[in-house]
Amino acid sequence: MAGSPTARRRRLSIELKKLREKSGLTCAQVGQALDWSGSKVNRMETGSGRVQPSDVDALCRFYGTSDELREFLKSLAREAKTRGWWQVHGAGVPEWFNIYIGLEQDASTLRQYQCELLPGLMQTEAYARELHTTGAHMSAEDIDRAVRVRLERQEMLTRPDAPEAWFVVNEGAVRNVIGDREIMREQLEKILVITELPSVTLQVLPFDSGTYPATGSFTMLGFPAPEDPDLVYRDGITDAVYLEGEHHVREYTRAFDGLRAAALSPQRSARLVQSVVKEYSK
Repeated sequence: MAGSPTARRRRLSIELKKLREKSGLTCAQVGQALDWSGSKVNRMETGSGRVQPSDVDALCRFYGTSDELREFLKSLAREAKTRGWWQVHGAGVPEWFNIYIGLEQDASTLRQYQCELLPGLMQTEAYARELHTTGAHMSAEDIDRAVRVRLERQEMLTRPDAPEAWFVVNEGAVRNVIGDREIMREQLEKILVITELPSVTLQVLPFDSGTYPATGSFTMLGFPAPEDPDLVYRDGITDAVYLEGEHHVREYTRAFDGLRAAALSPQRSARLVQSVVKEYSK
């Protein structure tokens, strides 16, 4: 079972929804039978609120599950209450991004397209700090926290069970100067080091790639357990969107495959990055 509180909460929500759908009842009908509101049942199934083990116990007894399943789901509810390491940084990490980090920590595959900026999992401290200083109205303390979380997230790429990470980056993100040329040189040198990791692949989508799937930046996360479906993540300035339906995952997979096909090979991508490093070194 996935290890982060976020992943446990998501798994619990999925299992509760499956039980209700198997029963053929609506959220309102289940709520009425348990003297709850239908919205409470819906929140438990969508993970939009904390779920008490006692409520899970009541649901499982109502649905007539086995003792083993009931205890398993109650354990998920208990463990979902724990805090992830990234949550101690307070306002440095927005609530909507807390969810993503928790899921990212348990992913077995990560596919990401970046059209404007270099991937967060590859950023240097200076590059990340420049982005947070320029792009948000944050206190110096919160900027420090946000940068610290971004750097700590990168440790997942060097774990023994590191996810298979595949990045496609637009050439504009490689050439766009964030901060100054020295920051960019160090940033691109770090990218070249990270792409030597066995679990990491990087492709650059060149300016002359022609027509390719038109889309903004996005990330697709896959998980080791078949009960945990893949999802698509897209973020903005103040919020994020999580897409989990089969249709969404299928279409974004198709788009990512199109981007990979249009991008340079990993070897040619590395040579392009190396050439830009030389430009910044002059």
